Amino acid sequence: MQAKDVMVSPAITVGPDASVAETVDILLENRISAVPVVNEKGALVGIVSEGDLIRRAEIGTDRHRSWWLELFASNNTIALEYVKSHARKVSDIMTPWPITVGEETPLAEIADLLETRQIKRVPVVRDGEVVGIVSRTNLLQAFAAMRRGAPEGKPHDSAIRTEVLKTIDTAHLVRPYGLTVTVKDGNVHLTGMVGTMEEKKALRIAAEVTQGVQRVTENLLVEPRMPAGL
Repeated sequence: MQAKDVMVSPAITVGPDASVAETVDILLENRISAVPVVNEKGALVGIVSEGDLIRRAEIGTDRHRSWWLELFASNNTIALEYVKSHARKVSDIMTPWPITVGEETPLAEIADLLETRQIKRVPVVRDGEVVGIVSRTNLLQAFAAMRRGAPEGKPHDSAIRTEVLKTIDTAHLVRPYGLTVTVKDGNVHLTGMVGTMEEKKALRIAAEVTQGVQRVTENLLVEPRMPAGL
C-alpha cells in the first residue's frame, strides 16, 4: 500500500499569518496533532504541532530556569524559547520545510519515518503542494481494514502447515532444532528447541499471523546457544 491509499485528503492547513490561538482551535476542533502551513500559492512552507504549542506564557508553561542554569543557557536558546512561548503568528513558531512524502511512497517507508523521526504525521505533497496527510492513526486504520477484509475460508491442514513454515522462513526466523509443526482443524502446535525467549515468541506470532490458523499452542523449549568456538 502507498500514501495515496490511506492519506486524508484534502489536508487541513493554515497560512503563515494565522494566529497561534486560531491554530490551537483548529487542532482541537479536528482532533489532530499537527497542521501543515502553506503560503498563498498553496506551497508547503512549514508545519505546526502540539509540541510547538505546549510552552506558552499564557498558561504558565513557558520555561523557567534557576539563575545558575540560566548562566549555562546560550543567548540564542533563550531567544528561541521566548519566541515559542510568546509568538502570536504561526510563521514564528512553525518548523520550516518539514519532512514530506509523495503519493506513491510505500507505507513501510512512512512507518520508518514516523518512528525514526518521532513524529505523528507527515504531509503528502505533489509538485510542492500539499495533497494530503498520513498519520499514525491512518496506518492503524489501514491495518484494521485489512483484517476486516481478510478472506474467509478453511484451507486444508497440510496447506496451513506449509504456510506456517513459509511464514517463518520469509521472516528470516531461525527454525528451532527439532522443529515439529502439527495442524488439526486449523489449530497449530509447535515443538522444538530455541535459543531465546524472543525467538520463541516470534515463532508463535509467525504461526498466529498465518492465514487459516485458528489457534496456536507450543512446547518450544528455550536452551541458550553456546557461543561459537566454545
